[in-house]
Amino acid sequence: MTDPLPDDQPQTPPAPQGPDYHFTVEMPGQRLDRVIADELAGLSRTRIQALIKEGLVTVNGHLTKPSYRIEGGETIAVYLPPPQISEIVPEDIPLTVLYEDDDLAAIDKPAGMVVHPAYGHDSGTLVNAVLYRWPELAEVGDEHRAGIVHRLDKDTSGVIVIAKTPLAHRALAAQFEARTTRKVYLALVDGNPESSTGRIEAPIGRDPRHRKQMAVVRHGREAITEFRVLELYAYHALLEVTPHTGRTHQIRVHLAFIGHPIVGDGAYGRRKQRVRLKRHFLHAASLTVESPTTGQPLTFTAPLPAGLQNTLDKLPR
Repeated sequence: MTDPLPDDQPQTPPAPQGPDYHFTVEMPGQRLDRVIADELAGLSRTRIQALIKEGLVTVNGHLTKPSYRIEGGETIAVYLPPPQISEIVPEDIPLTVLYEDDDLAAIDKPAGMVVHPAYGHDSGTLVNAVLYRWPELAEVGDEHRAGIVHRLDKDTSGVIVIAKTPLAHRALAAQFEARTTRKVYLALVDGNPESSTGRIEAPIGRDPRHRKQMAVVRHGREAITEFRVLELYAYHALLEVTPHTGRTHQIRVHLAFIGHPIVGDGAYGRRKQRVRLKRHFLHAASLTVESPTTGQPLTFTAPLPAGLQNTLDKLPR
């Protein structure tokens, strides 16, 4: 799904989107670096010590040393600096342009395409493609963003908007931040919701058990999602979904939270799926923004991909 991209911040806390890892330690006596190593299996002890020395770990909001001894009850926050990406190479990747003017362009992003380069995805991204088609966008935002002001998950297809000038970039980013844009998604979910419409208000934060995932948690950030049933099938429902906030994985987390996870979602969906998909069934069908120049509303729509439409056509009723 989409969410606004914050401006780059210094690598010392507080980080722009909160800590990457956040947990409370109850058992006293251990060193701080050992506790984090036990909690976060993906980080080496040496790496953790370096993060602490760089000021990227806090204990109850304060900086400390790797040798700090846990007293019990402390809250640990770990901030990971953004990966250092080498120079981005423009690539001749076909793009489906839904709309273009002097201020912006709207793209129909295919499922499977990562938006921004990152470790393991330093080519084939939307940024690589955008820089080939519009080389001047290296100066909009920065070359790692190429005018892109919001995100879609790798396996989410559909509308994503790109600013073509610094002024348009600032204007569009402000709209996403103020929540004045309108985003509409199509999602196929397991089961039939009890009501034809619904509003989910449940805070989202880092999943304490699975740190790379998000979850509905008591002290998470405000998250609001509305949905409307478009079609009912024997074991599934097609929903029109409108998020009013832009939390990471918001739609996927919220629909799973109410017992109707998205079909094909490997992270938040059911282990045994009646429908086999290589992606999750979530499509950004439309996006409405205000023109940075005229202030008039612009609505961009992307048709449902053929593979998803074929899935719908085969569902039993």
